[in-house]
Amino acid sequence: METILDAWIYIQEHSDKFFEAVRAHLTISLCALIVAMAVCIPLGIVCAKIEKISSVIMNVFNSLRVIPSLAILVIVLPIMGTGFYPALVALTVLACPPILINTFIGFREIDKSVLEAASGMGMDGKQILRKIEFPLALPLILTGCRTAAVEVVASATLAAFIGGGGLGTFIINGLGMYNIPLLLVGAIPVALLAIFSEVSFAMTEKLVTKYQRD
Repeated sequence: METILDAWIYIQEHSDKFFEAVRAHLTISLCALIVAMAVCIPLGIVCAKIEKISSVIMNVFNSLRVIPSLAILVIVLPIMGTGFYPALVALTVLACPPILINTFIGFREIDKSVLEAASGMGMDGKQILRKIEFPLALPLILTGCRTAAVEVVASATLAAFIGGGGLGTFIINGLGMYNIPLLLVGAIPVALLAIFSEVSFAMTEKLVTKYQRD
C-alpha cells in the first residue's frame, strides 16, 4: 500500500510530466489503431471477395501474429531510427492481424441466401456492401478492433525503448533504478487504459449486436 501511495505522490509532484506521458501514450496508440483500421478493414473486405489473393495475404498477416512486439520494434529501428514514427509503424503492424482476420471472417460468414435475396430486391454491389454485408460483419470487425486496441495500448510501453515516449518511460526507468513506485506510475495507468479499451469496444459490440436484433 505504501508503494502505491509513493507512486501517487510522484504523480502529484510531477503531474506535468505524467500527463504528457499519458497524452503521448494515447496519441501513438490511437494513431496506430486508426491506421490499422483504415488499411485492414478494406483489405479484409477485398480478401473476402477475391479468393486468389486471400490465402497469400492472410498467411502473411497470420505470420505477423507470432512475432513478439519487441522484435518488431528492433526490426524497425535500423530502418527508421528512433522516435514517434518508427514506434507508430511497429504498433500498426501489431494491430493489423486481428482487424484483418476478423474482417475477413465477418464477411465470409455472411449467409449467401441473404446476399441473393438482397440482389433479388434490386440492390447493386455497393448497396449490398453498405446496407447488408458491412452491418452484418460489424460485430466481428469490432471484436478484432478490441483485440488490437488492447494489444496496442499494452505494447505501446515498449515504444519508450526507441524514443517513442509514453508511459513506458516510467516503467523502463523504474526497472533500471529498481524504483517500484516509479514503475507503478507507468504500469497502473497502462493497465487501466487497456481495461478501458476492452470495456469500451465490448460495450460498442453489444450495442451493435442488440441494434441488429431489434
